[in-house]
Amino acid sequence: MTTQINSKYLENYAKAYSETVCERFFTDRQFISGQDIVGLTSSVQVNFFVIKHLFELWQKELQKLKSNPYFDYRDISVHEALTQFMNVLSRRIRVEKGNFQPLLEEAVKRAVELATDPVSYYQSEIDQAPAKQINEYLRENKKYYKWHAQLINFLIDKAGFGQEASDYKKAIAANYQAVKDQLESVNLLLATLGDVKAFDLDAYLQNDSQTEAEALAPNPKTEESASFFENFEEEEVKEAPQAKVETTPEPVASTPKSPSPSASGSIQVTQVRARFSAESYKGMKGIIGELSESLAINQRFMFRKELFEGNDDLLTHALKSLDACDSLEDAIELINHRYLPELGWEPNSEPVDEFLSLVYRRFLD
Repeated sequence: MTTQINSKYLENYAKAYSETVCERFFTDRQFISGQDIVGLTSSVQVNFFVIKHLFELWQKELQKLKSNPYFDYRDISVHEALTQFMNVLSRRIRVEKGNFQPLLEEAVKRAVELATDPVSYYQSEIDQAPAKQINEYLRENKKYYKWHAQLINFLIDKAGFGQEASDYKKAIAANYQAVKDQLESVNLLLATLGDVKAFDLDAYLQNDSQTEAEALAPNPKTEESASFFENFEEEEVKEAPQAKVETTPEPVASTPKSPSPSASGSIQVTQVRARFSAESYKGMKGIIGELSESLAINQRFMFRKELFEGNDDLLTHALKSLDACDSLEDAIELINHRYLPELGWEPNSEPVDEFLSLVYRRFLD
């Protein structure tokens, strides 16, 4: 028995989400550009699924031109001119609200499906690929996969020419079983939608009698035939460089430290205050602005790698959520209830300690 989903809830959610985003963006603007779309919402995956859909429409337009029987599109000069034209067109994305909202609705649906059922989503991507061109299709679309990308990136350029769709699908299912414990939390991925409209996972998944891992598990009889892919190493997904960063804070002087603010297994506000108020090196007590705007490059890299599973989307959302807190107490409560259990933070680790120091400075009176 597989997990039942509430399609009606997803439709209504995607519609409400897209209406809210469009109302905000198009208040004083008539069109949205490609660059606007890339940074439209806090969910990087939603943004890139909109771009992916536009890319697919761009390709269809190109194929429509090439299907005209009256002109020789194989001629090199025609091919070069057409390529240049299509490239210029791709840099001139200009969409009105009425045409954009359905694209955003569809992107939200796809993002939710990817977050909650990555095996089925990526298997459906295999079905979208032209026959005998699966590898080319995946390579071309790789840049649009921001969530659970390790399930499919390892296949690119490693599956060999002429592999059947069924081989790719089995490999994805088998790889899920191997890396499922390393995947980002579904709740944290969906939380990136929350600044527009909170997503109710319980309302979407109507039947929770079976875990997601069991529902997505491949048929044991197919695993042997999927072993062809088992020796492939997982590719690392590179993150885009981040903007709006400040210079690196001065190094911490080697002064004796108070006990860790989290010795009990959870983080205590009183210990956080005692721990960091005792620090006296230059700049430590300086009040910083919003966390989402104040991280230096090296800090963002470390926090993303050590605390947020390499996912910049999760880091950005966490910083904005903490910025929205009214006090240090609220911020520590959020960390204790969300990030420690969901991401498996080690309270006594150096990355957590440095992260807490910034949170403390953010709410310093």
